[in-house]
Amino acid sequence: MTTLVLTFPDFDPVAINLFGLKIHWYAIMYLLAFALAYLLMRRRLRHEPYRSITKPQPWAEVDIEDILLSAIVGVLVGGRLGYCLFYNPAHYLANPLDIIRVWDGGMSFHGGAIGVTLGLAWVAWKKKRPFLQVADFLVPAAPIGLAAGRFGNFINGELWGREAPADLPWAMIFPTGGDVPRHPSQLYQMLLEGVLLFVLLWLYARKPRFRGQVAGFFVAGYGIFRFIAEFWREPDANLGLLGMGLSMGQWLSVPMILAGLGLWIFARKRAVSDVEDHVDNSGDNVDPSSPEREPTEGVEVPVDKDSGAVGGDATTGTAAEPSADTPTADK
Repeated sequence: MTTLVLTFPDFDPVAINLFGLKIHWYAIMYLLAFALAYLLMRRRLRHEPYRSITKPQPWAEVDIEDILLSAIVGVLVGGRLGYCLFYNPAHYLANPLDIIRVWDGGMSFHGGAIGVTLGLAWVAWKKKRPFLQVADFLVPAAPIGLAAGRFGNFINGELWGREAPADLPWAMIFPTGGDVPRHPSQLYQMLLEGVLLFVLLWLYARKPRFRGQVAGFFVAGYGIFRFIAEFWREPDANLGLLGMGLSMGQWLSVPMILAGLGLWIFARKRAVSDVEDHVDNSGDNVDPSSPEREPTEGVEVPVDKDSGAVGGDATTGTAAEPSADTPTADK
């Protein structure tokens, strides 16, 4: 019986060559990720609590620009330093100038996440806004950008998966992965950490939540999906599998899962809502200049502990009845 094994498409990693200036597909994926994040954050301005916040000033497109700039710097600097320190510290400590050779590849999501966190902290300080309010605003737009990055890994034929059964219909032979069929783990990660996490997180954040719950959902959700996907991804050759048969990516995901769950529980118990007026969950826009608005920024309101959703009249503390399809982080 002849087994069908797919051969990796002969992608040229260089998308555009203008008089010797080479623009790689991976760089284009980064640009696409930032563009999508910008568009999604503009959409977030229409969601609660961001459409009703007035203190210290209303949210506007200039806030998106500041957040995006800090995220770009955080991803590039943190991602590169994280890769150098987490995955090959001996080489880069011996050859520190190689750290700036980003064209040779090597970026770490976990390092990028630390960089973005520091960037958001700077924006929050500059704008005099609560850090978790800023984080909740950004994170629903992040997974779709991660999906673009994983597709860039696939185009480059890098970060391929572990050896797969020969009868796996989508097993693939990669140019740099030997003559064995492998899992296209880049696509697994694109679908799990990118598309699926985006759908779940966007739906969860579509209704007002307590400050920090959306960020906690993202951190824990990414950690869980990354941990799962790593079972099909080939470990870095210089590291292999570490303690308990787990990869470096999995060990770095464990504290993310714990931190995300801890943040979600902390936000739920603290019960701080940023919604400043009565919330209409239908999604219709509210006129920010409406004279009926009675800001109550940062108030604590009761909530149905089974849903975590914030609703009702924030000025009286009356919680709305959660809908049957309200997503929870317990699922």
